[in-house]
Order: sequence, then C-alpha cells, then structure tokens
Amino acid sequence: MLRIDDIRFAIEGRPLFDGASAIIPDGHKVGFVGRNGTGKTTLFRLIRGELALEAGTITINRGARIGGVAQEVPGSEVSLLDTVLEADTERAALLAEAETATDPTRVADIQTRLADIDAWSAEARASTILKGLGFSQAEQAMPCSAFSGGWRMRVALAGVLFSAPDLLLLDEPTNYLDLEGAVWLESYLARYPHTVITISHDRGLLNRSVTSILHLEDRKLSLYQGRYDTFAETRAARLAVAQAEAKKQEARRAHLQSFVDRFRYKASKAVQAQSRLKMIAKMQPITSPQEAALKKFSFPDPEELSPPIINMESASVGYDGAAVLSRLSLRIDQDDRIALLGQNGEGKSTLSKLLVGKLDALGGRVTRARKLRIGYFAQHQLDELHADETPLDHIRRERPEETPAKLRARLAGFGIGADQADTVAGKLSGGQKARLSLLLATLDAPHLLILDEPTNHLDMESREGLIEALAAYTGAVVLVSHDMHLLGHVADRLWLVKGGRVAPYEGDLEEYRRLLLDQPAPKPEKAKPKPEKPSRATLAELRQEVSTAEARVEKLTDIREKLAEKLADPAMYDADRVAETEGWQKKFAEVEDGLERAEALWMKALERLEAAGG
Repeated sequence: MLRIDDIRFAIEGRPLFDGASAIIPDGHKVGFVGRNGTGKTTLFRLIRGELALEAGTITINRGARIGGVAQEVPGSEVSLLDTVLEADTERAALLAEAETATDPTRVADIQTRLADIDAWSAEARASTILKGLGFSQAEQAMPCSAFSGGWRMRVALAGVLFSAPDLLLLDEPTNYLDLEGAVWLESYLARYPHTVITISHDRGLLNRSVTSILHLEDRKLSLYQGRYDTFAETRAARLAVAQAEAKKQEARRAHLQSFVDRFRYKASKAVQAQSRLKMIAKMQPITSPQEAALKKFSFPDPEELSPPIINMESASVGYDGAAVLSRLSLRIDQDDRIALLGQNGEGKSTLSKLLVGKLDALGGRVTRARKLRIGYFAQHQLDELHADETPLDHIRRERPEETPAKLRARLAGFGIGADQADTVAGKLSGGQKARLSLLLATLDAPHLLILDEPTNHLDMESREGLIEALAAYTGAVVLVSHDMHLLGHVADRLWLVKGGRVAPYEGDLEEYRRLLLDQPAPKPEKAKPKPEKPSRATLAELRQEVSTAEARVEKLTDIREKLAEKLADPAMYDADRVAETEGWQKKFAEVEDGLERAEALWMKALERLEAAGG
C-alpha cells in the first residue's frame, strides 16, 4: 500500500502540495492527472525519496521495490537484450553468486530463489517485452549505441517492466512510442501484477489500463474510482455544482454588502450593519476547481484549391536509390483527414517526407497543385528551435513586417502568453515548444498539414483544443500519432504502411487495435428468434381487454366529476350536514383510488396490444 498523509512541499517558495493525502491499495492501476507544472513528477521524486518533505509522510510496504524509467540509457556496447536482463538486479546478482558459491546450503538457497523468480524464462520474457515495444529479434542482439535517444528510452522502459517492481512509477511512457507500441503497453499495464501509477495525457491509455484516477489540483490529491471518462464526467458534475454554489454565495454576499453600504453610518442601523459585516467575514469562499481554460489553437484557413492537391501514380521513394515504398498510387484532396498506420520502420516518415517535398520520387509520378502550401510538424523540430531566442524572435524572423502587437496576437492564438512570448525557448516547457512549432508550421495557412506525433508534451486540455482546431481547419491533414483518441476524433481515412506499400485500411481503429494485439474480432450476437405472430382470436381478445379497461376509466372519470361538483357546493358544508359531507368525501376518495387502478390496467392492456402488433 502507498499512503500519502498530509504532505506539504514547495519549490522556490511556490507551494506544490499543502495538506495532500491519498491511499493507493496494493495492485491498483492508477492514472495520475493534473495540469502541467502542478507537481506530478515532483510527487514521484518525493515517493522515491529523492526530495525531502517539509511536512507529512509517505509510506509504502516494508521491503517493497519502487521502479521507474531512467532519464536515458547510456549508448553502451551491451546488447538490448542483455541491458534489459541486467535491470533485474536480484537475478543478475544471484547468477553471479551461483558461479562462485561452494557452500551446499547456499547453493541450494540460490537455486531455490532463482526458481521462485522464474529466472530461467527471463530471456524469453525480456525478448517478449522488447518485441512489444518495437524491437525485432535481430535488433535485440544489437548494442544500445546503435540506437537513437528515443529508442534507448524504449529500452529503459523495457528494463523497468522486466524487473517488475512492486510499485511502478511511469511518467508519460507513451511519449517515445508509436501507436503499435502504445497499444501493446496499454494491454501490458492492464495485466501488470503489482501497483502502477502512470502520469499520462493519453486518454486511450487512461481508459484502458487503469482502474482509478489520482487528480492533483489546488495542491491537493483526490482519488476517483473508474477510468478517465468516468472521472471526467464526475468532475464536470462537481464543477457545475461548485459554480452554482459560488454564484449563490456571491449573490448573498452582494445582498449583505448592499445593506452594509446603505446603513453602516446610520446610528439606528449600525448594529445590524456590523452584524452583516461579521457574516461576510465568516463566509468561506467557494472556489470552483481550477479548470484550465481550453487553450485553443487557431489555424488560419487556406484558400480552396482544385482537387486533387497531391496525386501519385506508381511512385516510389527511398534513400540512395533504394526504394522503401513503391507502387504508390494515392490521392489527397483538401478535405481529407488521413491517419498513417504501420509499425516503426515500415516507412511512415518516408511517405511524410515525400508528401512535404523533402524527398524526391525515385520513379513514377507525383503531381502537386500549383499553389499548394504544406505545413510540417515533427518532434525533432522542437530541437531545431533557437534555444537563446524567444517565441517573439522566432515569429518576427518569419514576419518582419508585422507590428509587435500583431505578432503577440498570433502567439496568443496558440496559447503562448505575454510572459512566455519573452522567455527564451531553452527555458520553455515541452508543451510550450510544441505550441511554438505548430504556430510556425501553420503560419502560411497551409493547404496540407502533416503532423508527426503532435500531442507529445501537450496536456489533456491542449489535446482537446488541438482536436477542436483540426475539426475546424479547412485544409487536409495527414496524421502520425500514438494517440488513438486524437486519431479517432480527427481521421476519417486510414492508410496502412506495410511491406513497402501504402494502401487504404478498410477496418476501423478498434479493428486495427485488435489486429496488433492478435485478438479475434468479437463474435456477432445471435439474432433473437422472432416471436410468433399472434392469432386473430388473440388480437381480438386483447382489443376487447383494452376497450373494457377504457370504458371503466371513462365511467369512473364521469363519477369523479359528478362527486367533485357535489363537493364544490358551499351548502354541503353547513353545520347540520357534517356526517353527509364526510360520507361523500369518503366516496370521492374511493373513486379516486379506483380510477388510478383502472388507468394502470388500461395502460398495461395497451402495452400488451402494442407488443402483439395490434
């Protein structure tokens, strides 16, 4: 069990936690959410003991192992498989000791423990994890130094999953994964045998891999049962109630203040005015939950071009004369929303570079509309920003003729505020850099926007804002993303890049997900046998039942009206007619009760007749 009890912590005078508490039972799968910069990663460091609390306590089970992904894996000459195997330090130590141990009792203890931790299947388990994260059998034997930083982060993730700690802390684990790796990880975490806490803005992962949501807001922690969509609904309801209560309180405060303002200097009302001032002072402010205003993106709309904007006829593309993709016969129109599916290394990035013009076709024909403008966003572009220049400097370079006010307005349209506009890029968060890169990619109102993993580093509100902007955008969109929520809301066409070809994928995203997990398609439900058609005699009987019930209701209604008219006569309430009046009132109550039962029988008869098709 992880117990967080009344903790307090601040960084450089800015409080991140103040009286925060939560209890996470063993084996729970928890999604950890909250606005960027509120302290989620800091809480992980506090749990690991890397930072010291100012107050409160964090406790876990005695002897429990805590695991998380290292910031980077060194580019060593050790193979990927051996690197992952070394992550289980207990197994590695036992195997090393087994080579030198001579005491029979100790040798027996070592062998027993190796059997307990299933050490002999370790290579197969490590290989399965690496394969799930996108490494082929041949690549698993290659040294870490042969892979880029992003791929080495996958190795680090594989290592911590293989070591299977009792408490697994994951911070945005899908940021370095493609769609296929993210789908595999979702399934793996859902089956993980111990406790998992995952910081993530990936809605798909939070809906499929966790059973509760830990929310950080206003320096407090709240644990919600259920997956992210359930949390979002609960939170929306809570927000609506808080806003309504705050509105009522404000009206009450204004009413009291109005009395004070009118009468505080009148001697006859001074006591009452002072009393109301005390009431105002005692009112505890009802604050609405911090809700990040949906930071919208504002993509400029391009002029309309005649279709198609790009057309390929038996085109091929690759590097150094060797084709990666061939026989491409594809067409893109300005209203297309296309998602590229396919495992890493199949050629999604190569196709994107052909579309944007960074690679020329090796053969065949690629035709582009004469005035076509293309915007391109890829993760590596965040590293191409000038670290010593501000967002204002970046956009001024592209639009030197525009006034500072106009440039700042453009930045604000992408959620980059006044303070951030004057902060050098090297000090911006990943999300702010992504916003700046998206702004630069769309500055010229492109007719085609190619986005390669655009949601990395964006928080949940920003991702929803991006979905809204893409829905309103009048240009074509080609998407590569591991975020199935984004793909599901934006893409209306799927292209599968596989085996050197690109072809439309006829299934939907859920079918593709099942394909990746090698799951069979759900069996169609068996059609329920149609009930036998009732006979004429049965229908006639049901109609008669309805008619009889209806007549009974009409008769009782008529009696009720006559009794009501009689009881409405003022003479009925003379002192010498009390007993008579009570008798009629009793009769009226009996008729009311009978009418209610008759109406219920009439409705049931009507339902039976309707169900029989009459």
